[in-house]
Amino acid sequence: MKSLLRSATGAVLGIALAASAITAAAAQDMKGKIYYLVPTLLDEFQTGSIEAITKFMGDVGYEVVSLDGQNRTDLQLNQIDDVVELKPDAVILAAVDFDAAKTGIEKMRAAGIPVMIFDRQITATPSDFTSVAGTVEIGHIAAQEITRLLTEKNGTAKGKVLQILGDPGDPYTLEIQQGFEEKMADNTAVEIITHPAMQWEASNAGTVAQDQLVTNPDIDLIFVHAAHLAVAVAAVLEAEGKKPGDIMLVSSNGAPVGLDLIRKGWEQVEVEQPMYAQAAALAMFADKVVNGEPIEPGKYDVTGLQSVVTIEDWGPNIKIPGAAITIDNIDDPKFWGNLKPPTAPVTSVK
Repeated sequence: MKSLLRSATGAVLGIALAASAITAAAAQDMKGKIYYLVPTLLDEFQTGSIEAITKFMGDVGYEVVSLDGQNRTDLQLNQIDDVVELKPDAVILAAVDFDAAKTGIEKMRAAGIPVMIFDRQITATPSDFTSVAGTVEIGHIAAQEITRLLTEKNGTAKGKVLQILGDPGDPYTLEIQQGFEEKMADNTAVEIITHPAMQWEASNAGTVAQDQLVTNPDIDLIFVHAAHLAVAVAAVLEAEGKKPGDIMLVSSNGAPVGLDLIRKGWEQVEVEQPMYAQAAALAMFADKVVNGEPIEPGKYDVTGLQSVVTIEDWGPNIKIPGAAITIDNIDDPKFWGNLKPPTAPVTSVK
């Protein structure tokens, strides 16, 4: 009975989140129902992903019900138990906790429910399809842009960079760090100071920036791994009496708040995590996942981005490239931070 009560509560919440975009009448014409387990609704990437996944899955004939994990591992695991009882056609999982998610994935697949992984890559156990950004490549792009900015400021690639990670338990931030530092390795005149913002908390990023500006007042540039962290850092810079551009700021993920900082001059570059394309890729391969059909490796065009499917130990994996956003291209609607989802329908891969 306890489990059934959880199911009822979760379903009501999911319908409220999902997609009132799909009417009851339209839902009758759908091929089936897919549950999207969202880790949290505390940032614009997660809330925007609900709209994007609902829209793209609707294009290929699936109704989406979203459940908010509220950044709680126990709640998301309870939701997985509920979903197993509801027996949807598939589940999209963005995990709150990578280690805990392993058991949940195995439980759903053992019940015959295909599992698609969105955004937060899980390699510890097989799943049916994974759609992620090229995080190492995001680090590469950040390194290229930071090298350019330091060269424009100092005449050559030299100076001091403060790198503020997200939570060090999250592979997303660790892979960005990996890509960034391997590309920066040849810039021997650049000193990189690295600290984490635990739990991805913006206040923690602000504290790191504040402390390091005391210890290292000659910092040229601060590189943070998410736009909401950049907001806190910009606030610290302003409180310290800095003007926009005095200490350069680069961020990754492409959120609206990051684009706003670029327009105000506090931030110079935002390296986008291509959320719209990541969501579209799930829809492109949904029929194959639901029907248990093989997914072929190779190159695929996903909303205009050349993406690559590989077959990994954990299953088919699509990696989608990011892009650098600057003041020169900031208004391009393809960037999800402008909140203008693609209107062209997604089609299923045959």
